[in-house]
Amino acid sequence: MAIGWGVIGCGGIADRRTIPEGIIAAPGAELVAVQDVAQERTQEVAQARGVAGYATVEELLADDNVQAVYIATPTHVHHEQTLAAAQAGKHVLCEKPLALTIEECEASIAVCADAGVKFGTNFMMRFHACHVKIKEMIDSGQLGTPVLGRAELTCWYPPIPGAFRQIPELGGGGSLIDMGNHCIDLLEFFFGKVAQVTCFTGNLVQDYQTEDTAVVAMQFENGAVGMVDTLFNVPDAAARNMLEVYGSKGSMVTKGTIGQDSAGSISSILESGDKEYDAAQVRDAGSAEEIIEPDVSNMYEAAVQGFCEAIENDTEPPISGADGLWSHKVIDACYESAKTGKVVAVD
Repeated sequence: MAIGWGVIGCGGIADRRTIPEGIIAAPGAELVAVQDVAQERTQEVAQARGVAGYATVEELLADDNVQAVYIATPTHVHHEQTLAAAQAGKHVLCEKPLALTIEECEASIAVCADAGVKFGTNFMMRFHACHVKIKEMIDSGQLGTPVLGRAELTCWYPPIPGAFRQIPELGGGGSLIDMGNHCIDLLEFFFGKVAQVTCFTGNLVQDYQTEDTAVVAMQFENGAVGMVDTLFNVPDAAARNMLEVYGSKGSMVTKGTIGQDSAGSISSILESGDKEYDAAQVRDAGSAEEIIEPDVSNMYEAAVQGFCEAIENDTEPPISGADGLWSHKVIDACYESAKTGKVVAVD
């Protein structure tokens, strides 16, 4: 039987992507209810999807048909909504970041554990078919020794009155905590945990309290290094949203796989044998390049389905609350580095 889902915060990414491509599409899920603080939006989505629309979170959580909730609200209410859902016996898949602080993340994990409900973090980009393929190729040794990874996520995000991503007390930060955590999580998916970071943030274009520019240099526990750049100040049409991974046997590069789309391809240049030093350093990518196009699988559907299977099989969600907590620790270390100008170890 399909898991009945309620959505808390049914506008934005929920209505645009997660509801139609994830909850409705996943064979193990069924959308049964939605809620939003904007009543007009609630009714629009409820009528369009043919489900119950509730005025308050409490009303949605009282619906016995709701077994799991997807929380897609502003960051500052994630914690209280997670606690309410857990206390109502509902499993929780929460958008990142899980909360405003590490302490709130830890409390959310503890309450969900005490209530016996699953708690997951929605880092859906791990499920992108190209990213899954890159992970498989790295793990099988085709990249050789991992050396460097780079991920960028950019959009145009001008000042908007009341926008939570532009107010530190509501969103916790700007481009780094909103988009950079996706990029860092993806590089950790490939290379393992980050050990230490150096970060620079600033406001170069947009005039609001949170950063519109963030660049992170990081070293992973395995010694590989990485770079992440996230910007709220470059036009969408100009954004490359590149992903690059390099190793002792070659490279894999994607374009457009970081973001909200499930399509894409991998440009791979890999060598199977040992290579001697070439003083001419000939770079003839065309003769060695292989374009890899994995069968497209929707990453929102895969994320929701994986969470449903965790409920059905009583296993840990594929991306757990602990993963969300770790992400918050890495981001906190980045902000500390940006503030102090020092390299910061991730605890």
